[in-house]
Formats: sequence, structure tokens, C-alpha cells
Amino acid sequence: MSHQIDFGIFGGDLRQVYMAETLLDKGYSVAVYGLMQSLSHKNCVPVSTLHDLFEMCKVLIGPIPMSRDQVTITANQDVSDLTIAHVAYQLSNHHILIGGNIPLPLLEICNSKRIPYYDLMQDENITIKNAIATAEGTIMEAIACSDRNLYDSNCLVLGYGRCAKVLARKLKALDARVTIAARRTEALAQAEADGHGVVALKNIKCILPSFHYIFNTIPSLILNQGCLELVNPSVTIIDIASAPGGVDFEYAKQHKRFAKSCLGLPGKVAPRSTAVILVTGILAYLKERSD
Repeated sequence: MSHQIDFGIFGGDLRQVYMAETLLDKGYSVAVYGLMQSLSHKNCVPVSTLHDLFEMCKVLIGPIPMSRDQVTITANQDVSDLTIAHVAYQLSNHHILIGGNIPLPLLEICNSKRIPYYDLMQDENITIKNAIATAEGTIMEAIACSDRNLYDSNCLVLGYGRCAKVLARKLKALDARVTIAARRTEALAQAEADGHGVVALKNIKCILPSFHYIFNTIPSLILNQGCLELVNPSVTIIDIASAPGGVDFEYAKQHKRFAKSCLGLPGKVAPRSTAVILVTGILAYLKERSD
């Protein structure tokens, strides 16, 4: 198999567009398929099928997440051959597969065919830096969706993982009063050490009415009907957890409680900065493989 192009990028959003631009600016050749917009750079090669991309390129970069429905490849274009099954069929041991949250069927193919792969969302350096864009985007959504300042507001953050920690710190810097609800005692201890109020997740019902903003980062149903009955009617709920999220959105809608799911914020609010982070991680991974 002859690979005359350095990188092949398929599917995705503006992050993939800017990743292509970043790689091109560094002097690499790039082929693209299924991107949301074309690139005019002389070393960018648009291809007409996924098969052509996989024939021309050894290093293949997919979107983040690679798939949202575990059937199709995430893309802002409707392209018939951008499916997990078709990617799996085209992969060979000449390739290196890169993407975010790579689906299990593709991981199994990679393992069985001894195809190297690099899951961007398993790289701690990337996920920590990605949390900055997520936190900034979350705050942007909250401000846009509410008629109240974050300043002097009561904010509840559900969970205290990577994104929640950055979000809580930025909310506190805006002079919001931040309370963390988490299951693990270690997380609550860390949140308290970081200067936030804390409450065990199982005990949130008694304090829910006092919050102007609620931010969920836990990917399981937390704000169910019983909780939503108790929140302030003017509350703004922003859910950044992976699908299906942590909010009963149907109940919230029926009872006029504002709740919004905000997925993929880095790709929406800071795609250029995020692309640079991703390209840096990819080039470091490839250099490590070659050493």
C-alpha cells in the first residue's frame, strides 16, 4: 500500500478543519473527507470517498467523539460511507487510527489486526487542557441563557471531576458562591480545600431551591422529577455531561424549568485553540512511536 499523504482527516467539526490547517502550516500534507468546509491550502487534498482517504494515508484522524450513536461517524455533513462499519472494513495494519472516544468495535478491530491507535480523550494532557474550553463554554452558555449575573449568584456544580474543577474555579473567580455536590468523600474534601461549599450528592434535595444556576457534569440521571420539583422556577440548568446527561429534560420542559444540554463545547467555542492542543498531542504520540 502506497501512502503518499502524511495525514488523513475524516468527519468532525471545526476542530478537524483547524487541525488540518495547523498540520498544513507545519508543512505536512493532508487529505480530508467529510469536513464541514473545504480548505484552499495547496497541500490539502480533498478526496471523494473514505476508501480513497484510507488508500492515500497511513495516519487517520477521526472526530471527537468518533461516534455519538455508535453507528455513524460524527460529522457535520451527511456522508453515506462515514459509518463505524465502513471504517472498520477499510482499516488495515498499515494504518494508525486516531480519534476521541473510539468505539469498542473499532478498538476490537485494531487489536485483532494489530493496528496502532491513539484515543485523544485518554490522554491526560489533552483532557486537562480541553477542560478549559469546556468550562469557558459552559459559562458562556449560562450567561446567554439567564437574566441574572453570575456575580453574587448561588451556583451548584454536580460532580467534581476534571471539567467540574476548572468550571468551579472560574465561577468562583467571577464572584459566584459555588457549592459542589459529589458522591466520593475524597472529592468533597478536595472541593472544600479548594474553597467551595460542599454537600453529599444524596443530600442535595434539601438545598436545591436556593440555587440560581446548576451545572451538571455527571453522566447519569441526577436531576430527576423529584429534584426538579424542588428547584427555583427561575433556575438555569446547564448539563455538560456525556449523553444522555443527568437531567430529566422532558419533565423540565413540561414544568418550565430551563435546562440545556451542551455537548462538544470545545468544538463550538474554541475550535482553533482546541485543534492546536490536539495536533500537539498527536505529533508527540507519533514521535514517541518513531523513537
